[in-house]
Amino acid sequence: MSSATPHRLPLAGTLRLGRPSDIWFKPALSVLAAVAPPNLTLLALGHLDLAMYTMAGSLCALYAHNRPYAARARALAWLVLGMVGGLAVALLTASLTSDAVVLVTVGALMAAVQKTVCDATRIGPPGHVVLAFISTASLFVPQTLDQVPGHIGLALAAGAWAWLIGMAPGLLRPHGPERRATAQALNAAAAYAETRGTGEGHARARAATAAAVHTAWQSLLAAEPRPHSTRPRSTRPGSIRPYGAQPRNTGPHGTRPDRPRPEGTRPDPTRRALERLLVRAEVALAAPADTDPERLRGWARALRGTGRVPEAGPPQDTSDELLGVDAELALPRRPLRHRLAPLAPIAVRTATGCALAGYASLALGVGRPYWALVTAASLYQANVTLTWSRSIQRVVGNLLGVLVFAAVAPFAHLHPAALVLCCVALNFGAEALIGRNYWLGSVCVTPMALLITEFARTQDPGRLITERVADTLIGALVGFVAAVAVTNRRAGDRIEHALTAVERAREHAARLLAAPCPSSRALEAARRALAAALVDLRVTADAASGEWWQRALPTERVVLAEQSGHRTLAATVRRQGLAPLAQDAGRTTEDIRP
Repeated sequence: MSSATPHRLPLAGTLRLGRPSDIWFKPALSVLAAVAPPNLTLLALGHLDLAMYTMAGSLCALYAHNRPYAARARALAWLVLGMVGGLAVALLTASLTSDAVVLVTVGALMAAVQKTVCDATRIGPPGHVVLAFISTASLFVPQTLDQVPGHIGLALAAGAWAWLIGMAPGLLRPHGPERRATAQALNAAAAYAETRGTGEGHARARAATAAAVHTAWQSLLAAEPRPHSTRPRSTRPGSIRPYGAQPRNTGPHGTRPDRPRPEGTRPDPTRRALERLLVRAEVALAAPADTDPERLRGWARALRGTGRVPEAGPPQDTSDELLGVDAELALPRRPLRHRLAPLAPIAVRTATGCALAGYASLALGVGRPYWALVTAASLYQANVTLTWSRSIQRVVGNLLGVLVFAAVAPFAHLHPAALVLCCVALNFGAEALIGRNYWLGSVCVTPMALLITEFARTQDPGRLITERVADTLIGALVGFVAAVAVTNRRAGDRIEHALTAVERAREHAARLLAAPCPSSRALEAARRALAAALVDLRVTADAASGEWWQRALPTERVVLAEQSGHRTLAATVRRQGLAPLAQDAGRTTEDIRP
């Protein structure tokens, strides 16, 4: 039985302020350190008009703060190359044509590519918006071909500085991101354990715990070296392949037996201790009634700072707990093209909305159509309902932001140094506030973007405000209409695939549980596969529930699949000896029998 998808445009809670991120100060301080030196250097040299190009590289410091430093180094390097590549395309296009329609079209296509790649690689906030802002704004800056190499060089130099800023904290706290992710998983598991698995809000707490544990495992695995391989991998570390296909060269239970870590590497003791703590969080997820929440919170508190990682006393040989880690490391990464395919509807939606917003701005005679284009690009989220919420937040934030600009513009116009200081301060404010709600961060982003346009020359504040308000309203209206018009009918198909993956993972785990002496490695791999499939199902169901113009969703099937999947997880944990056997173990075994 399925339930119809509701078509609602929620307002309640859209502007409500949330708690700031635990690490809100990291991107705020990073962008401060990345932006100020290049801009002040250009100011001293009398070339502040070039600051827009150094900003392109400097703003890369906003990214990848949740990633372990080994993974962060790679992510930031690729991000700098992507930022500079987009800037190069924009500058080359601007040097070859001044046709506004062509420029808008190129900007819309670039925004769609940036959105798709950022979502596929899960680069994290601020996502594609900063990339789109830099590339589309550069399209409308007059250029000549001989100027392009110098401007690209400035962006690359600033990007290299931003890379150093992003990596610098690793000298003092090399395992900081992994420790934070593990602590968040332990705190989420503690909150779920308090419900005993049956109390009010237990389903929501269970989903949050599963997601936090999965994210923490991804963080730990991202920091580990992997062998080079071109063979396709599973949907995500530890998960089964679509439709239950198994990898080649596997053992009898579909795992890669006896595959060691890459040659010449040793398990990091700190990371191994974090892995054991994550196993404790997984135990709490599977057996909340047998877990002490305060113990989990105590471990989470101990992970703050740089002190020794607490040792979680294992209920059995620790080698059995972590068999799945080496197995997951042995699997090659999933090709990027397989992650891009499901995002095709979002890419079409972004390209269409951005192009139409830019064309509408041109038709109405607004002087800066790229603002309408960027506004539209910033709206697109996982589904239409979330896009609506972001539209409201964007409009409110921008309208308040132009009032802030009107207040700071007189001070910024006193001297170029005041202009630079205002931009730096607004950069910091945007990152400090945006974690509480997008609109609050936009209150700082909007005046900062307006001030950046004045690096080359001072402009009339009244005209800037008028054009920004007009482009904001045009971009939000046209962008949201495009989101509604361009449907994502694949969302329903993705739920079916996710359900199939959960059912196959559960059946595989249940068969192992029914065997008299299942392999420890196989049982661990099956547990990880089922946990990852359940997380993917919940994410997919949440995304699909906010889409319009699609068939009714199998809501009841999703709920039943989650319930039976988590019962199987609990039985798997108990079979491994990671948690005490429950008194109703016989009933649980019956429940999970295939």
